[in-house]
Amino acid sequence: MRERSPRRWAWLGVLVTGLALYAVVLRTLVHTQNPNFVPALILLGATVVPLSFLTFAQARTGRWQVPTSALAISAFFGGVIGIVVAGTLEYDTLRGLGVLPMVLVAIIEESAKLIVPLILLLTIMRRHERRLPSDGLIIGVAAGLGFAALETMGYAFTALLASNGNIGSVEQTLFLRGLTAPAGHTAWTGLTAGALWALIAAPSARRVLAFLGTFAGAVVLHTCWDTFGAPIPYVILAVVSLGWLFLALRHYRAFADHSPAPAALQPLTI
Repeated sequence: MRERSPRRWAWLGVLVTGLALYAVVLRTLVHTQNPNFVPALILLGATVVPLSFLTFAQARTGRWQVPTSALAISAFFGGVIGIVVAGTLEYDTLRGLGVLPMVLVAIIEESAKLIVPLILLLTIMRRHERRLPSDGLIIGVAAGLGFAALETMGYAFTALLASNGNIGSVEQTLFLRGLTAPAGHTAWTGLTAGALWALIAAPSARRVLAFLGTFAGAVVLHTCWDTFGAPIPYVILAVVSLGWLFLALRHYRAFADHSPAPAALQPLTI
């Protein structure tokens, strides 16, 4: 079942509108030299691309859609709780061990980002008895979006302080991290949450292994992303991450399109 054209291309409207707002805020900031516009600039720069990607993915998950309210909850609470839990665990581990390997950072962050998606998945499944992993994937994408946006905002604020208020440094940070967000936290959390949904929907040894393999793959990609600093490795990792996500999205969509439509699988409300 093909999506209607307006819905299929909604992500482009989100992207164009967001970039236009970012340009207006940036121009106003430069023209007035008023630092009150800096938070708005950072917020838009950190969220426009990830939000556009979420809209893109949501339009391609099949006929059963997660409501906007559930995605908003996943993005906001998933981002806040994920980044707080990850930051606390990383700080405690660093203080206890004196060193924090990149792989441990990846394990902590990938686990923390699943807290809110797991709560939502269990709540939605109990209320609606849904059996579509695409719901888990899109909820995970939203949680990854929130985490990535908050992390980008933190890096942008740090760049602002380190450069003594140089807006150019902030723009560079927002551009690089905003552009790569879909291939990072957003994709990894979407993949692990989709595999987790499939496991909870129909537990089996094969799906346990599939989830563990997906989580391990996300940790490996995350570790490599934090370890290598050159453009070519980033491009390769981005292609692998997004390619894997699109394959999972296609697989889950095929499952949804060929599934029967019992009363239990009505559109979600939350």
